[in-house]
Amino acid sequence: MKIAVVGTGYVGLVTGTCFAETGNQVFCVDIDKEKVDKMKNGEVPIYEPHLDVIFQRNIKQGRLEFTTNLEEAVEEAQIIFLALPTPPGEDGSADLSYVLGVAEHLGKIIKEYKVIVDKSTVPVGTAEKVIAAVAKNAQVDFDVVSNPEFLREGFAVDDFMKPDRVVVGTESERAQEVMKELYGPFIRQGNPLIFMDEKSAELTKYAANAFLAAKITFMNEIANFCEKVGADVDKVRLGMGSDTRIGKRFLFPGIGYGGSCFPKDVQALQRSGKEIGHDFKILDSVIDVNDAQKTVLAKPLKEYFKGNLKGIKIALWGLAFKPDTDDIREAPALYMIEQLTNEGAEVCAYDPEAMPNVEKLLGHRIEYASDMYSALDNADALLICTEWAAFRNPDFSIITEKLNNKVIFDGRNLYSLDKMRKLGFRYKSIGRSEVLNNEEI
Repeated sequence: MKIAVVGTGYVGLVTGTCFAETGNQVFCVDIDKEKVDKMKNGEVPIYEPHLDVIFQRNIKQGRLEFTTNLEEAVEEAQIIFLALPTPPGEDGSADLSYVLGVAEHLGKIIKEYKVIVDKSTVPVGTAEKVIAAVAKNAQVDFDVVSNPEFLREGFAVDDFMKPDRVVVGTESERAQEVMKELYGPFIRQGNPLIFMDEKSAELTKYAANAFLAAKITFMNEIANFCEKVGADVDKVRLGMGSDTRIGKRFLFPGIGYGGSCFPKDVQALQRSGKEIGHDFKILDSVIDVNDAQKTVLAKPLKEYFKGNLKGIKIALWGLAFKPDTDDIREAPALYMIEQLTNEGAEVCAYDPEAMPNVEKLLGHRIEYASDMYSALDNADALLICTEWAAFRNPDFSIITEKLNNKVIFDGRNLYSLDKMRKLGFRYKSIGRSEVLNNEEI
């Protein structure tokens, strides 16, 4: 099949590349000429495990092409995917200007029946707005389909190629047949292709992300309570997760969720509720708790240094909002950096992938280390914000040698309490008792 993907951000690039991998002819469109030229030369603009291999393979085999010319891309395409940004406005609502702008332009250039697919995460009712925008100028038949993505950063290629489910919102039988053919190779193992109306499909994505955000936030609330009553959140998590009604995933406590999906989608759903007079009380609490959780380690860190962080050097491991990505959107590390530097602390950070993005954002407000151990040089404490695999089993003798104080503030609970006691570290994690080594500062 011939496919156009408008927008080469995270969702658009993964979508286009994976469709090309199953034999389709894919044209990816972006207005950024410099970015398009780099992609034509085989340069992947985002970090996502395994994406580079199939990206370069499909370019070489001529199935994946890039252009700035929208008309050229959609001329022969049977299906047009809109994978455009829907950033939150000041009130938290999703900004649909990119989606609707392209939709209106499509109406001017399509010359035969097309299936136009909303791949972006959009509020309920967006399909109707896209239909209206295309119809302003269209002289031919078309269908608009809602097909939300469910990709986890760090696992996006596997998630796309072997989806748990594919949700398609359309009541058009003609569009259904097109989407069945397109997704046939991805559901051969029997995972469901679920057809529903457009509004239900749009809400499915928001509901799924909001539920997962609530699950994470609830566990963080339990973790904070554990600290006050002397319980161990790791044991509570195991006890809860063994209940099949609850499940083991998304029960790991930490310093809050970030990224491009959960914060934006929870806010957008909350705002959509307000617009029709529906009060999402649970989502109000999820947002408030998560905002506070991102800097929950700032207070104990400051207390350790007797209330004064001026001139204190903090080594920080992990800048991305999660491991196996370079995405720093709403990353808890950024909130910790903001609070620590405002208090006069110096921060030297290391992340395997995200440092260039942070440097673009923060410049030289912090230092950037060449490796995880260099970040520790002359540092007074270690703060862990992202659970990269490389941080899980470090050489603690090097940490001991380099740190001025044997103290770790761990926002991802990477290490066992027993091990920290044996090694003589002062160790503060989330939802567990603090390990004290009785050192003097």
